[in-house]
Formats: sequence, structure tokens, C-alpha cells
Amino acid sequence: MSVPPSAPRSATPLHPVHPWRRYVALGDSFTEGIGDPDPHRPGYHRGWADRVAEELAHRVPDHEDFSYANLAIRGRLIDQIAAEQAEPALELRPDLITLCAGGNDVIRPGGDPDAIALRLDGLVGRLAAGGATVVLFTGPDIRDTPVMGRIRGKVAIYNENVHTVALRHDAVVADLWALRELTRRQMWAEDRLHFSPTGHHTISAMVLETLNVPHDLVPLEPKPAVHQTWRQARTEDVHWAREHLMPWVLRRLRRQSSGDGLAPKRPAAEPLFGHPMPQGTDPGE
Repeated sequence: MSVPPSAPRSATPLHPVHPWRRYVALGDSFTEGIGDPDPHRPGYHRGWADRVAEELAHRVPDHEDFSYANLAIRGRLIDQIAAEQAEPALELRPDLITLCAGGNDVIRPGGDPDAIALRLDGLVGRLAAGGATVVLFTGPDIRDTPVMGRIRGKVAIYNENVHTVALRHDAVVADLWALRELTRRQMWAEDRLHFSPTGHHTISAMVLETLNVPHDLVPLEPKPAVHQTWRQARTEDVHWAREHLMPWVLRRLRRQSSGDGLAPKRPAAEPLFGHPMPQGTDPGE
């Protein structure tokens, strides 16, 4: 893997502190950035990958020398990611690839973390063959997450498999399970399935540190949670179940995906600064 040694922090990046110039992100809603909407671009979600790309771009002498593409689409299963995103990613000739895949498969009823890991192994082998640094992700610890907490054991098994796949292909692992800050409520979006802007910010810092890239992201010190009465907490749970949980369950029963009909938000590898960032397209809008 091509992870450079840690370099001193610098607010003014006059010299390159990492070797990457072409970054492509693959995956599902996590990598698309759902839960982290950009208030300046309606319908666009920023997310940890955009935040990582911005930091990487700031740390090369000429911002235009760094390009970033994001092919992730919400709801995608690992076989869909392999079929739809792998070849377009390789055609962009990246030297850095991030891949988070298999999570949607694991949480489905009957999802076998060992069988899913075998498919991950084949996908990572394809991506790593081109010589790019490949970054994989473990799943977060969902112990305290409503409903999802029941499959914590499956996620833990899949995480161990991710480490095994990474060792086989000399990939880097960004360990969400070890990022204990993610157990805090403010790290999660209202739907309790995706990360909030604070969560995405925290993850982006972890990814950069995993790559030994210095950054100026300041950890957010969350305020103490406001005490809720039992009645307030139950009212909030009922709202969440009606607005987020039930639609998610219905989509699973109908074999529908929240990403049906959507295109990647950044299908081409382009400079980040001074260049438009195309949004995904939704034929239903």
C-alpha cells in the first residue's frame, strides 16, 4: 500500500504531503454522503469523501493537479457496486480508491457475512490490480442503534473478514468500529441510519489520519445531551419510526432501493476547486 509517513501539520500546504493526485470513491449511501446535505446546493450531499478530497486537494502545490470522482449511489449492494462502479473507476486511472461495500447486504435478512466477504475479496482484487492505494471500511459498532443493534454480531464478523481481505490485497483499513465517537447520538442523522454532518466530519478526519495525511479539521466537542423526559423520548421514537423506519422496511419488502434511478454525483475525475461539482440526477424530479 502507498501510505506515506506522517508529515508535520501545516496551515499553508506549500509542499505536497501525500502522493495521490487522482481519487475515486466507490460505494453506497455512506460514501455518497447521505445525512450531510449541502445547504448551498439543494439535493447534493457532501459527506466524508468530499471532505477528504478537499483536504487532499489543499495539500498539493497546485489544486488543479488533484482530481476527485465519486461514483457511490445510495442503496447499492456489493454486486451492484462491482458491476456498475468498478470498471468506470478503473477507467479513471486513480491512484487512490476508497471502497465501502457490503453493508447493505449484511443488514438484509439472511445476509451471510462470509459469503459477502468473498465477493468483496474479488472486487478488491480487481481494484488493487491497477496499483492504486485501496482503502476499505469496517462497519461501525451499532450496539445502541434501534433495530440495527440486533445484527451487531454479523457486522463484527464482516469486519474481521474486511481485515482479512485487506491483508490479502495490501489494502488500508479505515476502522469505523474503533471510532468510538460514532456511538454518540449527535453523530447520526435524524433517520438513525446515516451519519450527520458531525459524523461525516469525524469520519473524514479518521480517514486522513489512517492515510497519515495531516489536516486542519478541528474535532467538534459535542455539547452535553439535553435531558429528555420519558414522554419526549417516546414521541421522538414514534416520529422516527413513521418517517424513516417504516419506509425503509417497505422498500426492503418491495425489493426497492433508495438509489433506483439515480446517477453518481461526481462521475468524472475533476478538480475540486474552481470547478462545478455535478449533482446526481433523479428522473422522478
